[in-house]
Amino acid sequence: ETTGVVYDRIAKGIVKSAMEGFNGTVFAYGQTGSGKTHTMHGMDSNPGIVPRAIQDIFNYMEAHSEREFLLRCSYLEIYNEIITDLLNPTNSNLKVREEAG
Repeated sequence: ETTGVVYDRIAKGIVKSAMEGFNGTVFAYGQTGSGKTHTMHGMDSNPGIVPRAIQDIFNYMEAHSEREFLLRCSYLEIYNEIITDLLNPTNSNLKVREEAG
């Protein structure tokens, strides 16, 4: 399957629901070397889930310009029980915490 097919079957509906106000998560899990990074990142000629989701998010926002959006995004890697913020990789070994409410 291409990353486009995977995106259309798995993630596209999650992204659409998120744009309609629901929380959404796309989670890649598997053994080292199984293709998680490729599936999420892709290549210039075949973008992965993340670039496709970002494109769909901004297309949705543009198509609904009468609305106001607050966009929050996390992009994390969990490897050997160490959490790294992939949007700011200097933030590694992050702690998991729960907010009350």
